[in-house]
Amino acid sequence: MFRKALSSPYLHNPPFSTQGMMFRVILALLPAAAVYAWQFGWGVVINMLLATGVALLCEAAMLRLRGRPLRPAITDGSAILTALLLAFALPPLTPWWLTATGAAFAIVVAKHLYGGLGFNPFNPAMIGYVVLLVSFPRELTLWSLPMQLAEYSLDLEATLKYVFGSALPAGTTIDALTAATPLDSMKTQLGLGLATAEIMASRAVFGPVGGVGWIWINLLLLAGGLWMIYRRIISWHIPVATLGSLLAIATIFFVLDPRHTPSPLFHLFSGAAILGAFFIATDPVTAATTNRGRLWYGAGIGILIYVIRSWGGFPDGVAFAVLLMNMAAPTIDHYTKPRVYGHGGRDDG
Repeated sequence: MFRKALSSPYLHNPPFSTQGMMFRVILALLPAAAVYAWQFGWGVVINMLLATGVALLCEAAMLRLRGRPLRPAITDGSAILTALLLAFALPPLTPWWLTATGAAFAIVVAKHLYGGLGFNPFNPAMIGYVVLLVSFPRELTLWSLPMQLAEYSLDLEATLKYVFGSALPAGTTIDALTAATPLDSMKTQLGLGLATAEIMASRAVFGPVGGVGWIWINLLLLAGGLWMIYRRIISWHIPVATLGSLLAIATIFFVLDPRHTPSPLFHLFSGAAILGAFFIATDPVTAATTNRGRLWYGAGIGILIYVIRSWGGFPDGVAFAVLLMNMAAPTIDHYTKPRVYGHGGRDDG
């Protein structure tokens, strides 16, 4: 008896399974996450562990409710990666219920209510983050000071007491532990009419080109992203287009008014642009799929990041830029799809 042949395509030894790809992305993220925790304290670790636990519980619950088997979905790494990216975007001293809410919303609403992995039109981690940012803006502006600037930091026990009980050591206030992010501080001071040179010279949160502590995190994110391109986990099109368009538009406005416009390097190393370009915008489910489409998709994200940072109501615009371009991805794919072989024209890959 002969077995019925499997339908095409016949792929032999594909480079990565879904699980392999997800865990390689997580591996690329870990060095930056370690430095993030070293710079900003135990809250980073707590956020990541809490978000991961809630994400896996919600993943299992939704699979049961939908009558789907737990494996391989629960072990493919997608829920873990969503949780880590969400936690990376949250302030280190975020209350536990906010982290749990964001992770649950990302998995339950942004992923499973659309049909699960492969059917969600929006990046789940960014949906979870934006829901928290819009609903609880005050809590998401309380960023810990980096280790170089903090007079003292909370140990693990004190951090746990604050995250789960809002209790601080006697004589300590949250204002003494937190400050505005470099992007937030720059945006606020520019709104008061100060020049960028004055702002960066007068505030300790700024280093030579960006925020103190943040440049090392972003350099490791850049290294992780380049490693993923080298290993062909992601293609170069979206990161290059995103960062290239951001640097291009930032350079134009900086040349026109260097006194009141942050430098292109400040935009690159002070916020989540590198994280977004390599780890978020490249999500294969929600991004454009053709190579030419990816260039347009990434360029749109970079331009929107600059527009939101400069004239929008939020200091950073990565999450909103990615979600807006998620909506545009089907249209971009429609107009950049390769021509069918034999019908004339050129295949753009």
